Formats: sequence, C-alpha cells, structure tokens
Amino acid sequence: MCSIRRPTKFLGMLKKSSRISGVVLRRMHAVGPGGDPDNEYHSRVGRLRFGAGALGLALLAADLVFNEKRFFKAAKVGNLDEIRQQLATSGKNELETENALVNRQHALGWTALMVAAANDQAAAVRELLRLGARHDVRERYAGASVSANNAGLHPLEVLQRREDEFCPTMNARASFLGWTALHYAALSDSSGSATALLEAGADPTARDHAGRRALHYARDPSPTRDIILTHTRKWEEAAAAAAAEERRRFPLEQRLKQYIVGQQAAIETVSAAVRRKENGWADDEHPLVFLFLGSSGIGKTELAKQLARYMHRDDPAAFIRLDMSEYQEKHEVAKLIGAPPGYVGHEEGGQLTRALARRADAVVLFDEVDKAHPDVLTVLLQLFDEGRLTDGKGKLIECKNAIFVMTSNLAADEIAQYGLKLRLEAETRAAQRVGTPQSATLEDIRAKHPVDIPNDTEECLEVTRVFKDTVVQPILKRHFGRDEFLGRINEIVYFLPFSRQELLTLVNLELKRWADKAFTKHSVELRWEGGVLGALADGYDVHYGARSIKHEVERRVVNQIALAAERGSLVPGCGVLLTEQGGRVYLAVRRPPSKDYTPLDLSVI
Repeated sequence: MCSIRRPTKFLGMLKKSSRISGVVLRRMHAVGPGGDPDNEYHSRVGRLRFGAGALGLALLAADLVFNEKRFFKAAKVGNLDEIRQQLATSGKNELETENALVNRQHALGWTALMVAAANDQAAAVRELLRLGARHDVRERYAGASVSANNAGLHPLEVLQRREDEFCPTMNARASFLGWTALHYAALSDSSGSATALLEAGADPTARDHAGRRALHYARDPSPTRDIILTHTRKWEEAAAAAAAEERRRFPLEQRLKQYIVGQQAAIETVSAAVRRKENGWADDEHPLVFLFLGSSGIGKTELAKQLARYMHRDDPAAFIRLDMSEYQEKHEVAKLIGAPPGYVGHEEGGQLTRALARRADAVVLFDEVDKAHPDVLTVLLQLFDEGRLTDGKGKLIECKNAIFVMTSNLAADEIAQYGLKLRLEAETRAAQRVGTPQSATLEDIRAKHPVDIPNDTEECLEVTRVFKDTVVQPILKRHFGRDEFLGRINEIVYFLPFSRQELLTLVNLELKRWADKAFTKHSVELRWEGGVLGALADGYDVHYGARSIKHEVERRVVNQIALAAERGSLVPGCGVLLTEQGGRVYLAVRRPPSKDYTPLDLSVI
C-alpha cells in the first residue's frame, strides 16, 4: 500500500488529463468496503490509500498530458521519439490541436523548430516540419533585459533559461527579435537544417527586426552559406519576374492615379525615373533622388508614400520619413547619423542610419528639406553622391538601391501662380473646342464644363524650361548655396494647383469619408446634391491645397451635422441630405419611416 498526502490536489491534477479513463477515476474515488461515504477514507483529509496498480495507471495517465518543457528539450537534443510522443498527447485544452502544439511559442518567444535549428538538430528540424511546424514564425526574444521586463522575470533568470532551454552557445543578452528558424540555422552553421527549411519553402529573403536576412549570419565560406545564397538568388529571380509581370499588367502610373488626385505630370515624371531604375537603365552607382516642389497639401508626401507601397508591397519598414524641421541646428547632425564615440547617444545610432541599416533599399522622405541646417545638407550630399553613409560608430551603410525624396515649399508661390496661369490657358483651349467665345470669363468657361468630366481627359500641364531656369533655379541656388547639391538630384518634380474638376473630386472624396464615418459611428446616411460640390470647392486656397478643402467641409458641413445631432434632430437610421442654394450649404433630414427630406433650420435656437 502507498499513502499520498493532499489527495484533493493530487486528484485534481489527474482529472486535468483527458486520457484518464473513468475506471481509473472511479478507483481513485473508491470509498472503501461497502461504499460508505462517511468512512475515514472519504471524510479524513489525512491520508488516501490505494493499490500500487491504480497508482501506476494514474501516473501513466498524467504522463499523457503535453509537457512543454520536455517537448522543447527533445527538440534541443534531437529526441525524435519524445517529440512524437509529446505531440500525440492532448494539449492544455481539448481545442488545442497537434498543429498548434508543434508551433507553440515558449514563454520567452522561441519555437521548437528554432531550438532544433539553433542546436544543429537537422533530423529534428525535418521531423518537426513533417508534423506541421511553420518555418515563418518570428522570434519574440528581444534580449535578457527587454524579455525579462515583458515576462515579469528577473534578467538573470531569463539569461539562465535562454542558455538552458534554448542554446548555450548563443549570446543570451543579444536581441533575436524577428528571427526565423532559417536565421538560426545560418548562425549555427547547420547546413542540414537550412536545407530542410528551404526545401519546405522557407523564405531566404525574410528580414529580422534589424533588417538582416539569414544569409547575413552565415559563416563565409561555408556550405550553409552556399545553400542559402543559391536559394536567395532563386527567390529574388522569381520575385523580380513576378514584379515585372505585375508592372506590365498594372503600370506604376495607373496605381498612383488610384491614390493621387491630379498631378498627372508629376506622376509621369516619377514613374519614368523609377521605370529606368527597375529595368536596369539607370546609374547603378548612385541612388535615385527626387525634389518635390509645390504648395502644401497638394500630394507631395502622399506620392512618396504610394511609391514606397508600390516598391515594397506595403512593408512599413520600407518607408522612412524624417521631418527636416527637427534638424535646424548644427549639433542635430548627430541625431541623423549618430553621435561620435565618447558622446551621449553613441550606442543608439542615428535615426537615418538605423532605418537604412534595416532597409537599405527603402524609400526615404526628407520632408521640408529647406529647413535643415547646411551641415545636414552636407551629409545628404555624401549620401546622394556616393550611395553610402558612415554612421557615428564608423559603420558603412550601402544604400545605392534606396530612393530619396525631398519635399520643399521653396518657390511655392511662384509655382502656384504659374500653375494657375497654365490651368486658365488649358481651360480656355478646352472651352474653344466646345465653342465658347474667346472673350468669355473664367466663370463662363467653367460653367461650360460638366461636373462629371473624367480626370484623364484633362490636358497634362507641363512646366516650361524657361520657367524652371529663370524662376525656380535661382531660388533653389540662393537657398542651398551649392550647385553640386542640386546637381545630384535626378528629377525636380513640380506639383501644380488643382484644376476645377480635381477640386470637385477632392470634395466628393472628403464627403464620402464623412458619409462612411456617419454611417459607421452614428447609423446616419449622408447624401448630397451635385451643387454642393461646387459650393465647397469654392473654398479652395491655393496655398494650402487639399487641406483647405478638408477644412471647408468640416466648417460648412460637419459643423452643421454636429449641431443638428446636439439638438436631437438626428436619430439612428435617419438620413441627411446636403443641398446648395446661393453658394450656401443646407441640411435636410429624413426620419424613418418617412422617405421625404425636411429642410432643417439650424438658425432657430
């Protein structure tokens, strides 16, 4: 016979296993001769006695529960039988499948597949992949200090667990955030693990949190590096072929026009330069550099964002935006590339160099570059001229494949006035084609244009060489003070004021945005008549671009709707119709179940 103290706790532990049979549980609950529930075996907590056979069955049943620690250890030492046995058991709950178990991440971030790859257990890697392990899971271990803080543990405990439960030969203090099993196979020089992962479809171009591929960590020379390099080239060739086919079917111009209102000349200029670069008809020794000129709120920043989306398939790390108004002082160069040795912040690096180290082929936006200190421009000149940059630690960062976009408001007034002149000339020519007299005013000409003219039928306006050389270039030279800086810019792109049709499109888009918000948040249907678009478009300010349209809609439409809601005129399920009379915008409300709109007089308090 055997005695076990705390029988209630022991029974509870055994009951957690879904594999314990009812026979075993009934044997454990036996109350003695006669089944009297009031005898000493049931009422006394002191001791519980049962046969050795029942204890053996109970321990066997408890062993059938998934043991995470044993599972990870089996992956570490390559015990295939133990791996299979653990995955054949039930999880912590009946809904946890075998596939979920094999991909379970350790409390500190890694998976069993990563453990096997890090410890050069190629057979275990193959077995785990066969059992459903995912090769694309990302490591969450961010170093001892950060991981300890995230897990609520002491850093020394995290260090010990990393060495004992993961791999003793890897630096437990370093961050491995974003690593895949292939990264670990490369670092551990496990050619067998790398081969198994790549044959299973692992992506050799996947980057960790620092922007590095698995190839970066492979020993050179080594068979592991050769294997990964071969597959990397195959992936890059396949990706390039797929991208080329997508560009052929869906050109960059077409994609940009989906998100950018107007600016046809700017879109065509940028697309042509990018096409040269993508197809190998550009200078490989220098990055592509743009300078976007024009008023605020006219699409400069949005075009840079959409270019990054196109080039890198929505990867957020591939778009780097730096507000150059934060670099107006001489000492702020260190913030850009990192402080030199011995200075505060040396170990942190610079904002630009850190980002480029992660994605050397990113689209980098230097917003309002005219506000930067001249010493910052010197750094940018080196970057544009050589396609590389040395950070505060002395590390050289190659970025010849990057695309650099600078925006500026220099000559914005001159460009705006010139653009308005071009618009008037274009509208005059369009009016003459439909029979409008040459003596007609601008209002007469616009009245002849229907509201629903598609944007792509409008004339593409081009800035003349005379205007560029005699007006814009002197302003740029006077500000930047150096010809070599301007000489490294591949394309100066001009953003012109919006046409009347483009303004109507902007107003319509802004109203649609508010209509979606009204329906989603308040269950209110918002509609508008065609005359409302023209009335709101009249609020356009050439110096503020699309932002002036946004403010006009908020001031003349949203304010009225908010006031109507405050006065109880709007209820869930109602409809709001915007009307125009004499250049003013009015509200009419339809309350269910009525289908008629009633004008709303908001002047009455």
